[in-house]
Amino acid sequence: MTESTAVQATPPRHLPKIRGGQTPPAWMIEHTGRNMHVLGPTPELLAEWRSAGLSLPDLPAIRRYRLQRVREQLRAADCDAALLYDPLNVRYATDTTNMSLWTMHNAVRYAFVSTDGPVIVFEFSEGEFLSAHSDVVDEIRPATSLHPFYTGNRVQEVSRRWAGEVVALLDEHGRGGRRLAIDMLSLDGIRALEKEGVDLVSGQVLLEDARLVKSEDEIHAMRCAVHACERNIDDMRAIFEPGVTEVALWARLQESNFLRFGEWVETRLLSSGLRTNPWYQEASSKVVEVGELMGFDTDLIGAYGMCVDMSRTWLCGGGRPSPAQADLFDRARETIERNTELFRPGVTLREITERLWYPPVEDYNGYTVLAHGVGLCDEYPSIFTRERWDEVGFDDVIQAGFVISVEAFVGRRSGGEGVKLEQQVVVRDSGPELLTHYPLELI
Repeated sequence: MTESTAVQATPPRHLPKIRGGQTPPAWMIEHTGRNMHVLGPTPELLAEWRSAGLSLPDLPAIRRYRLQRVREQLRAADCDAALLYDPLNVRYATDTTNMSLWTMHNAVRYAFVSTDGPVIVFEFSEGEFLSAHSDVVDEIRPATSLHPFYTGNRVQEVSRRWAGEVVALLDEHGRGGRRLAIDMLSLDGIRALEKEGVDLVSGQVLLEDARLVKSEDEIHAMRCAVHACERNIDDMRAIFEPGVTEVALWARLQESNFLRFGEWVETRLLSSGLRTNPWYQEASSKVVEVGELMGFDTDLIGAYGMCVDMSRTWLCGGGRPSPAQADLFDRARETIERNTELFRPGVTLREITERLWYPPVEDYNGYTVLAHGVGLCDEYPSIFTRERWDEVGFDDVIQAGFVISVEAFVGRRSGGEGVKLEQQVVVRDSGPELLTHYPLELI
């Protein structure tokens, strides 16, 4: 890693226009360099990555690549633009964030992405300076919220005003029509746009397809996130001893994630003893005891906003696992190792499903899916057991550049403990390449 690949520490030369074309004021230019994405990782974390021989991502290249992917999908669907509310889709298209978890359930921030025109971010609460670092954003405007939290009983009135602004953008920057891809939108917003003659298209499908194939710089970013996550796990392992509570372990993982440029943790899936079977118990006040299994699923959004989704199960207190524990672990590890090899370019999801290996479902509790995509979060596609194909299965073709998490949970239906394991891989022309290298060991 050379100095030329260091994280950008000064404001970019490009600054988007704000509030309908005004030049950014001096205070915004000053604040751009204070943005957390511009400040980047700590020197200590950069040193960790440098020692590991990791390459840092070219963030402007990632932004350009992602916007190109979005626009390819919009053109293929003959759309004039996309209106994005899902914070992860906004992040993908613009590389901007503002209180991502809060805006997942408060629709106060959105992005208008023209197929052949400008990218406009509508920012919440005079937060224009939070998006000024991104060189793919052409303009920043104040957002109009349709959420009852802000509109009260005036939601229909506000929706009409909001729809008028969206339609004006379509008419000015569209391709001659009013065909708009949307991902998440309230019923009031949908009705207001339809009254204006807007033809709505499912943008979530288009964005999931856009996010499928990762660029090499995205893989660099993911390697950094994985390395940081594995050091987070080391920190958790350091306090893993009899008497520690589940929630103390989870708190250590979250603390370490924040300190290593991470952004949030999507779940709190960590359990021990009999709480491990069936899976999905959340971290609790339970004390982990000698001889118990403890399993966890990282589910974290780490460095550069990249998801690291890996699982491990450990035996508390050292010693040898019981025959039952060892058997469960061996079955889970075999599931992971055999199924990982199935992910190769050109193979269909149906073919993978037919070849999957897992313990018999009549005897063992399993996991919801055997594999799924990973990027800024858990992503398309999901692969289910053969028994569920007729109910929920769908087909597609694996491509090089897909990132996949391969899952395994094994717990006897008759009771007892369970084992959760998961690995993350990138699909290469030569086959799957492992991204997560934390030891796959019970002790």
